[in-house]
Order: sequence, then structure tokens, then C-alpha cells
Amino acid sequence: MEAHGHEEQVLGRAYDARLMRRLLTYIRPYRRSAAMALLLIVSASALSVLPPYLTKVAIDRYISSGNMAGLNLVAVIYVATLAGTFALSFGQTWVMNVMGQKIMFDLRMQIFRHLQKLDVAFFDRNPVGRLMTRVTTDVDALNELFTAGVISIFGDVCTLLGIVVILFVMNYKLALVIFSVLPLLFLVTFFFKIKVRDSFRRVRAAIARINSFLQENLTGTAVIQICGQERKRYSRFEKINREHLEANLQSIFYYAVFYPLLELVGALAIALIIWYGGLQVFAGSLTLGALVAFIQYSDRFFRPISDLSEKYTILQAAMASSERIFKLLDTGASVAPAPGFVAEVHRGDIEFRDVSFEYNPGEPVLRNVSFRVKPGERVALVGATGAGKSTIISLLSRFYDVTQGAILVDGTDVREFDPQGLRRGIGVVLQDVFLFSGSVAENISLGDAAIPEAQVRRAAQIVHADDFINRLDRGYATRVGERASSLSVGQKQLLAFARALVRDPRILVLDEATSSIDTDTELLIRDALERLLQGRTSIVIAHRLSTVQNADRILVLHRGRIRESGTHQDLLRLKGIYWRLFQLQYKDQLLAPPAAARLRVPVQQLPG
Repeated sequence: MEAHGHEEQVLGRAYDARLMRRLLTYIRPYRRSAAMALLLIVSASALSVLPPYLTKVAIDRYISSGNMAGLNLVAVIYVATLAGTFALSFGQTWVMNVMGQKIMFDLRMQIFRHLQKLDVAFFDRNPVGRLMTRVTTDVDALNELFTAGVISIFGDVCTLLGIVVILFVMNYKLALVIFSVLPLLFLVTFFFKIKVRDSFRRVRAAIARINSFLQENLTGTAVIQICGQERKRYSRFEKINREHLEANLQSIFYYAVFYPLLELVGALAIALIIWYGGLQVFAGSLTLGALVAFIQYSDRFFRPISDLSEKYTILQAAMASSERIFKLLDTGASVAPAPGFVAEVHRGDIEFRDVSFEYNPGEPVLRNVSFRVKPGERVALVGATGAGKSTIISLLSRFYDVTQGAILVDGTDVREFDPQGLRRGIGVVLQDVFLFSGSVAENISLGDAAIPEAQVRRAAQIVHADDFINRLDRGYATRVGERASSLSVGQKQLLAFARALVRDPRILVLDEATSSIDTDTELLIRDALERLLQGRTSIVIAHRLSTVQNADRILVLHRGRIRESGTHQDLLRLKGIYWRLFQLQYKDQLLAPPAAARLRVPVQQLPG
């Protein structure tokens, strides 16, 4: 959390040429829109500096001489100028915002696509709340840059340059009077920049903490309620939320001070113009129309400066967000297919050769593990929690790469496989079932249009999920979500079985797959699995030894090493680790045959 908060607080420079060049590449597909917006902005800026000059002309040429026809013409031109400015401003706002939204769409899709390619180890190191911040808050900061920053800055600069040129042409002495307040303006802006930078850093850090806290607590709502921690978690969130409130209030305070100060400096400039310009009018060296125009130009001169000060904050936030986004996009997947990779699994022959693995350097989880699972063989992995059973499955699926040694499938190192092709050949059923938002059928097929509905139904029938699915309101079309509160734990597990089997994998992995299923449901699916596993290479992980006693071979892991290997009866005769585990689980019924061995539930053989 501390590292996360530190990363969110780092704002970096207000302008980074390297990052800006990279950001501008996202405009390239919409360069016509960008060029149109730039043209509209420059045109609107040019028109916006005309009204004060028209006021000077109207006063000096026509009002002073009583020329009503000329005054009417100037009034029409004045109104046309305002209408043109409105139309051009509307056009550039529309074009820029549409372009900005399209760029944000492209960027979010790029980030999501990149996240899907990253390996599991990356998500072990990065909290979900942080990644959500990248896709939401950071991308929104860039949206402000594209819609109100990078291109519109040209409009403010053009307006300032136009006003400066006109003022010097009209009366350079009076122009210098206006510019005499610029040091005070720069001082106010510098103070604002420092204070807003600090408050913005606090806002960013607070937002990051809120995202992380919400993700963690909403995911663990059931645990919080069971343990009666609602008040404590509420108090904790109140503290984090209050930090966000205070940081925003501080930012609001500085904005509330800054803009009135700008108005005050502008009023001071106008007062100097009235005083000095009035003296020049009395002396006959300045017309009354020019004095009025100077007052109007002075007011317009400070607006772009105010806008540029605000755009400084937008630019600074965008630079920080872009740095974090590009850091994520530049993070490569450590698990990638080698050139000339093998596409798919065909036979299901598995071999571990002296495999060692460390999640963290210096903390080995597996030590010189070697074993082979022949095609069609059923091997069980047992051992205490932390022995390395699930790690073996993660390495086989190549969620991680081994630290030492090699894992071979069909005689080929898994590092030579296409990761997607490798995983398509491995059906995995985990203890914790994750269901996506969608229908029951979509959760089984995972939205793969290549899997026909009949195949989905066959998979569900084989694992005995078809009966309860048909009892749902809309059957296979019933909508479920991530939590799927309307389904029991056992029903969710059955859907997970169907999901693994629907692709007809050559290798089937059951990782504590029946530990959450009631006894009746377990007996139903076990008989189906007996025939289903025929012809498939299977690895079964379980704490409940009753689920692995019929395995062809049982491997006993202890502290990252394989300590025993053999059949159920062989290992009992050894009276080693497996025998002790068996005693702990069946101390009241040692040597009694398990219920599953006495009960066989007839299951109709289904096609496929």
C-alpha cells in the first residue's frame, strides 16, 4: 500500500517532451480532426481580439462625429464577430471532445488488451485497485489533456500574442503600463502552482487509497460481515474518505484564492490604464476610443493567463498519469512463446525434470522435483498446506516459469509452447470458482462461439449439472454474476467442471475440486469423473484422501520435495507421511473402505 501510495503521489515534471511525443501518437489516427480543431481555435482567437478594436473605431470615428450609418455598420460587424466566435468555439469544442473520447476509447482498449497478456506473477505484485486507477482515473486525466489542454493552449497563446501586438500598435506606452503588473501576476501564479501541486498530489494519493480499499472490502464483504467488522471497516473508510475530502477542500481553497487574486491584478491594471490613459486623453495624445479599447483588452489579456494556469495543472496531471500508464504498457510478459513455438497439446505426456521454483528469490517452494505422468495416467498430489501442490499446477499451466529444471509436455519444454495453445489442452478445476457476468451457458463456454450449445449441454450432463440448470428460471440462459448468490457452492463447482470439460482437454487438473461439495454431490460427480478421466492424463490435488485413493499413483509432497510415491496401499504399508495423513483423517475408521467405494451411482454414457 505504501509503495502504491508513493507511486500515486509522484507527479513528475509539468512537461516531459518524451512523454508528450508518445502521447501525440494517439492523435495520429485523428490528425484531420486535430488539424480542424487547431484551425477553429486559431480562427476563434483571431476573431476574439476584434471587438475591442471595433469599439475604438465606433467611438473615435462615428460616435464622436455623429455618423449613424457608420455606427450601424460597426454594430453589425460587432454582432457578426461575436456570432462567428461562438460558432467557431462550438465547433472546436465539439471536435476536440469527440476526438478526446475516441482517443480514450483506444487507450483503454490498449491497456485492457495488454493486461490480458500479462502473466499471473504481475497480478501477484500489483493490487487490483492500482490497475483500476490506471484504466479509469489516469485515462480521465489524459482526456482532459486532449480535450482542454494540448491543442487549446495554442488558442490562448494566439489570443495573448494578438492582444500584445494590437496594444503596442495602438500605444506602446500604455501597453507598458499594463505589463507593469506582470511581475505581480507571475508571483501569484508561481504561488498557486506550488500549492496546487501539493494538494493535487494529496488528492491523487487519496483516490488511490479509496480504490484499493473499496476493491479489497467489496470483495471480502462476506468475511467482514461474518466477523462483525462493519463498524471498524466503516471507520477506516471514513478516515480515508476524509483525507480525500480535506485534500479536495485544500485544492478548492487555493483555486478560490487564485482567481480572485487574478481579478485583483486585472483590476489594478485597469486602474493604471484609467489613470495614465486619462492623462494622455487630457493631453490629446490618446483618443477616448483607444482608452476604452485598452480597458477591454486588459480584461481579455488576463483571461488566457488564467486559462494557462489551469492548463498547467491539467498538463502536470497528464504527464504523471501518462508516465504511470506507459510504465504499465511497457511491462512485458515474462511468459511468452518462443520463436517457432508448438501450438497445442496432443498426447498429454507430462514430465517434471529436476524442477525448482521460487516466488521470491531465496525462498524455494519446490526443490528438485522430478516425476512423469504418462498419457492416460491418473496421478494424485497430496501433502500439507504449503507443500507446493498448487505451484506444480501453476508451473504446468505456465503461469510462471521454473527457476531451474524443465517441464515437458509431449516431450517438449512448455516454454516452447504457445501459452494459449498449452492452456487449451489443460482443463483446470479450482476450489474457488469464479463466475463472470453472463448466462450459465456463457460461463461454461466462456463466450466461445466455436463451442456449440449441444456441446455445452453434454458437458453439463456429464458432471450432473444439467439437472439443476434446467430447474433455474431460464435454464441455460439464466443470468449469473461474479458472486452468483443464487447458486450453491456445489452448483458453482459443477459449472466449473463443465467449463473445464467442454473443450475436451487432453490433460485434466482437479485442484481441491471437490473440497467444497457436499457428500451427495461428490458421489454424483465422482462416478462420472471415473469414466470421464479414462484416456486423459489427470492430476488430482486434494486434502481429502478419499478423493485420491483410486489414483494410479500418489505423490506425497513435503516442504517442496517429493518424499513418497506409490499406490494408496503401497503408501499405507510404508507407514510414512501419507500413513500419518491417513491416520489424522480416518482415525476412527482406519482401513474401513470409503463410502465412495461401496456406492456406485449409475450414469448413462453420453456421446462425446
